Amino acid sequence: MFGRGLVVGLPFLCIAPHLAAQSPQPTRTPLVRVVDLALMESTQVELCNGDKVVVKLLEVKETSDPVREAVRSARVKIEVDGRTVWLESANYELPKAVGKVRVDCPIVRGYMRNSHRDPWQLKQDARLRLWPAGSPLVAPGTFVYPVKQRFFASATQMANEPCYVNACDRPSVRKIYYHNGLDFGGCEAMTEVVSATDGLVVARGKEQLPGYEQTPVRPRHDVVYVLDSRGWYYRYSHLYEIDEAIHHGATVRAGQRIGLIGKEGGSGGWAHLHFDVSSLQPSGEWGTQEAYAFVWEAYGRQYKPKLIAVARPHHLTFVGEPIALDGSRSWSAAGENLRYDWTFTDGTTAQGKRVEREYSRAGYYSEVLKVTDAAGRVDYDFAIVHALDRDKPEPMPPAIHPVYEPTMGIRPGVEVTFKVRTFATTDGEETWDFGDGSPTVTSKSDGNVDSHAADGYAVVTHRYQSPGQYLVRVHRTDRLGRQAVGYLYVQVAEAARPQAP
Repeated sequence: MFGRGLVVGLPFLCIAPHLAAQSPQPTRTPLVRVVDLALMESTQVELCNGDKVVVKLLEVKETSDPVREAVRSARVKIEVDGRTVWLESANYELPKAVGKVRVDCPIVRGYMRNSHRDPWQLKQDARLRLWPAGSPLVAPGTFVYPVKQRFFASATQMANEPCYVNACDRPSVRKIYYHNGLDFGGCEAMTEVVSATDGLVVARGKEQLPGYEQTPVRPRHDVVYVLDSRGWYYRYSHLYEIDEAIHHGATVRAGQRIGLIGKEGGSGGWAHLHFDVSSLQPSGEWGTQEAYAFVWEAYGRQYKPKLIAVARPHHLTFVGEPIALDGSRSWSAAGENLRYDWTFTDGTTAQGKRVEREYSRAGYYSEVLKVTDAAGRVDYDFAIVHALDRDKPEPMPPAIHPVYEPTMGIRPGVEVTFKVRTFATTDGEETWDFGDGSPTVTSKSDGNVDSHAADGYAVVTHRYQSPGQYLVRVHRTDRLGRQAVGYLYVQVAEAARPQAP
C-alpha cells in the first residue's frame, strides 16, 4: 500500500504557489526527486525521465559515539522495485545504483534527537533522493565547484558530520551541531570562492532584495545568497571579502568570483567557506538540499581526477576505545582495484580499506591514508581522530588546522604560503616538516583566544626545488604533552617547458 511520501522535483510554482510572488518562477526542473518516508512506508516515484519506481523504507540503524552520544553513522535499508540495498546516510557518501535508479539518503530522523536545530525539515524517518540510472545529479553546465582549490585540500565538515575542527566536539556540549551544509577549509584571504551556479544575488552582506522574508535568506555581513533557475538558494558564508560585482539584485554566472575564504561570522575561528543549498522539501518547508554529491560531480567534470582518496569523516573517541578507520569511500576512474596503505602517528602501518585502532594517549591525530590504483597513481587523505581521556575529557586536547595556497599548478621554485591555527591551547609552538628534507621551521598561532583575530593564523612560506608528491606535517604540543598533528598533501609538477618560437 502506498504511503504519504511526497515527491519533490517539480517546478517551484507547482509546489508552493503562495511563495511564487516573492521570487522569480523557476525555469529549470531539478533532475532529483525527493521523498520522505516513515518506517515500512512505500510510495511510487516518477523520475525525471518519466520512469516510475516503487520505494520502501525497511529499516534504520544508527551508531552513536561513546563520548557525546552523537550519531556518527546512520544506515537505511530500502527496497526499490523489489531490490533491497543498504545506504549510508550522507557522511561523504555518493548515490548508489539500484536497478534503474541512483539513490541516496541525505538524512534520517535520528539526527534530530540531540541536535540543536532542524535545518532539514524532515518530518518522517528518512529522506531518499532518486535519479534515473546513468543520469547526472545536476544538469551539466549548471553547477561548478565553488572553491578554487584541490579537492580535500584542507579540513572539511560535511553533511551530518558533527563540527570538530576548532576543538568544539566537546563532551560537555550535549546538543550536537551536525553540519548540514558543506565546510571547505582554505587559506584565509587567499582562497577564491566562486558561484556554483548562474543566479540572482538576493542578499549581499546585510543588504537584501525585498520580498524574500519567507525564504531561507538570513542576511549577515559575511554572507552572500544566490537564487538559481531551479528555485534553490545557495549560501556562501564566512567570507573575508565580497567581490564588488556581487550586490543584491545582480545576476551572476557559474564560476564568477564571489569573494575570498575567511573566518568572519560564526566560523569558530577556522578559515573556511560554509556552502549550503536550500530547497522546498516534502514537508512543504525550506530545508537543506544535501550538496556533497553535487560538488563531487562538479569537481570531476572540471578537473577530471583519476583518483580521490577519502578517509573522512573524523572520529571522536576515548583512550582505549577501538575505532574503525575507513577508506572505502575512495574512488578511482579505473575501477575498484585499489590498494589502501595506512601510516599512523605512532609510526606503525596497516593495509586494507578498513582498519581498527585504539589510542593509548589523548591527542588530535591525523592518520595518513595512501590509495594506489592499478596504474600506479596515488592519492592521499587524512583521518582525523580526537582521542580523549575518559576520566578527564576536558579541557580538550588541542586541535590544529593547516592550509596552503596555491593548491594546484605548483611548480619548482614557486612560493607556497602555509598557514596554521591551533585551537584549545596557547602552549608551545607549531613545528613544520615540509616533507622534502629541508630543515623544519616553527610558527606560533594564537590558540584561537580571539576567534576573529586578524593575525590568528601563523604564516610561513616554502619553495619546493623538485617536482614530486610531498606530505607536509605540522604539530603542536600542550603543557600536558598532548599533541595536535595535521597533514597536507602537496603536489609539485614538472617545470613548464619553454614554448618554441
